[in-house]
Amino acid sequence: MTEERTENIIATSDVIPPKVSKRQWYAVYTQSRAEKKVVKRLEEEGLEAFLPLQKCIRKWSDRKKIIDRPIISSYVFVNIRKRDFVTVMKTMGVVKFIMFEGEPVTIPEQQIVNLKILSNSEVDVVVSGEVFIKGDMVEVLYGSLTGLKGELIRVGNKRKVVMRIISSDLNLTVDIQKIAIRKIMASESLSGSAALKPVTNKKSKI
Repeated sequence: MTEERTENIIATSDVIPPKVSKRQWYAVYTQSRAEKKVVKRLEEEGLEAFLPLQKCIRKWSDRKKIIDRPIISSYVFVNIRKRDFVTVMKTMGVVKFIMFEGEPVTIPEQQIVNLKILSNSEVDVVVSGEVFIKGDMVEVLYGSLTGLKGELIRVGNKRKVVMRIISSDLNLTVDIQKIAIRKIMASESLSGSAALKPVTNKKSKI
């Protein structure tokens, strides 16, 4: 009886549970003006999705209205495991993952933090694919952008903070006052983004 129990214990201890991949942020490209619908459908599937929005004033001839508009048109961010890729791609309104060398590009956590800070601010955000020279890494210390991290550059006589959400293919810039920032030392970590090449997997109907 003792030998049987020993054998059972050894057999049980040899069973190693399958490794579960951790959740990471990815960028998903959607059909035009389908961002909010895509987020709703992803959440209905139990997935975490984030759409950076900012309030803006839409003007008509007879009235004005405050609306929430996407900071980056046709982009939705998802925090998922690899097993969820198929579910995301089957979601109506999703066109593609942003890819690099055949793999969906992961978005650094700090860039998601930056996008959430921008979503809660009223600053003018410029989306650009322009190639900017590398600047000093800085952190905003005051105001509605407190905690924002990016590269400080100079454009004409203006200082701007550049956030390279997806390398040089997708940059966000905001004007900033020098007094409101501090330089991030080399010893401090700030994850960057890999260079990427968008790849279309398929188109969805909405």
